[in-house]
Amino acid sequence: MPYHITQFQPTPNPNALKCSLEPRLPDPPRSFRNAADAEGDPLGTALFAVDGVTSLLLNGDWMTVNKAPDADWGTVKRGVQSVMAKA
Repeated sequence: MPYHITQFQPTPNPNALKCSLEPRLPDPPRSFRNAADAEGDPLGTALFAVDGVTSLLLNGDWMTVNKAPDADWGTVKRGVQSVMAKA
């Protein structure tokens, strides 16, 4: 099912963004500290394929994406939006 990111929201961490989603992600919530943790989860694996993504928290109608400090947010956002639109 394709997902639409309705909003990117900053967090206190400059390397993390909260992404509001429609529709909701299926339960249960999932947290991946790295790409190896996401092995076996198709969405998590696809999101880690986006250059710069370092960790993820997927939960209902939102997710948090963390990036490497030297990664560009514009590039990461475009990659995440593309993955979610194809999920």
